[in-house]
Amino acid sequence: MRRYIIRRLMLMPITLIGITFVVFFLTRMVPGGPIERILQEQAMSSLLGEKSNSVPTLATMAEDDIERLEEAFNLQEPVWLSYLQWLGIRRRQVENAKAEFNEDGLAYITLTSLDGHSAVIEVQRAGDTVSFHAEPWFEEEGWRIRLESPMERARRWAARHKVTDEETIAARAQKPQFNKWRAVAYRKAFDGLLQGQLGKSYKYNEPVWSMMVDRLPASLYLGILGALISYMVSIPLGVFKALTHRSLFDGVTSLLIFIGYAVPGFALGAVLLVYLGARLEFFPLYGLTSPGFESMPFAEKVEDLAMHTILPLSCYVVASFAMTTMMMKNNLMGHLSADYMRTAVAKGVSYTRAVWGHAFRNSFIPIASTFGSVVCAVVGGSILIERVFDIQGFGMLSFQALMDKDYSLIMGTLLLSSVFIIIGNLLSDILVALIDPRVKFE
Repeated sequence: MRRYIIRRLMLMPITLIGITFVVFFLTRMVPGGPIERILQEQAMSSLLGEKSNSVPTLATMAEDDIERLEEAFNLQEPVWLSYLQWLGIRRRQVENAKAEFNEDGLAYITLTSLDGHSAVIEVQRAGDTVSFHAEPWFEEEGWRIRLESPMERARRWAARHKVTDEETIAARAQKPQFNKWRAVAYRKAFDGLLQGQLGKSYKYNEPVWSMMVDRLPASLYLGILGALISYMVSIPLGVFKALTHRSLFDGVTSLLIFIGYAVPGFALGAVLLVYLGARLEFFPLYGLTSPGFESMPFAEKVEDLAMHTILPLSCYVVASFAMTTMMMKNNLMGHLSADYMRTAVAKGVSYTRAVWGHAFRNSFIPIASTFGSVVCAVVGGSILIERVFDIQGFGMLSFQALMDKDYSLIMGTLLLSSVFIIIGNLLSDILVALIDPRVKFE
């Protein structure tokens, strides 16, 4: 068992690299990235404010602004290199500043040190070389200065617009917005996953780690509570239904269970929200807590949290509750008619002891094998249910990241979800091995 667990843990980084690279590649290949999203938001703001009748596009946006956005999202690098920088294996450009050379061959770049000191650096160009004088902190912090030719700027424009014709690129380099040399001061550093950094969300301008940490408790609260209630009720109910098969109780509960399974959780949430929340005003309409929750006495906090929890928790439980109950019942019924049960009873073992000591343990194996999916649901939550009840959980965060094409946030939520799925599957295998003595991982 120990060697099996070690092997699985050693395979975890490889699995995560494969998953994250595929999604990282797809996010870069799918059209409509963060720059286009920002342009759409600007267009909507402009139309709503009636400031302009034109919609901004990449063609109308200033070249310098586009370059700054590309560098902020690290879109100017090849996909493979950008992925290595996201991992933290290769250094990436974390800061830069640019200035065009004047007719005297001079460019002036304003930089700020890590401790807040500002300085203007005069850069002089002589052919393909530059000379400058800077304060000691310039090199100590890893700053460098390089030249950027008009042809380099034109090729960057060509890569953005998928232009491959050399004559077109050369003609672009002669245009006024491209035909001047620039001095570029930049600083590179390892700033990726291995350094504990997942970047910032472009939409919210907050660190991805802190956003996930803030949103995770709500999903964990509902997910863990829902899983506990589902297992604590559905497993004994499934056992009792198997023991009283074809009774009135079995028929009524089966009908209710199938009705609950047929109704999607988000649809049930909408109905409960309209009738029990809006019309009858029995429960709050949104969120997990009321405004001013922090200042409430402890008893009021408990009551407020409970009232906000009942409706979404009911929607969380309904589908898994039905599936677990029927799985438990059907598995147990199959084992109750097995030869080993008749043999145990014939040898003098009581029927109750045979059920709980033999049949129940074997019937629980398929349920234990689905523990990995339960862990994923606990962490990820339900996007639709969180959206219906306006709960700012981890599932809602993942949905917002996809809708906003927020690359850093997409990768962060994917990474955390993948880690928990892998751990959940490993725990499922361990749990099955503990329950079923026939399973050996050696």
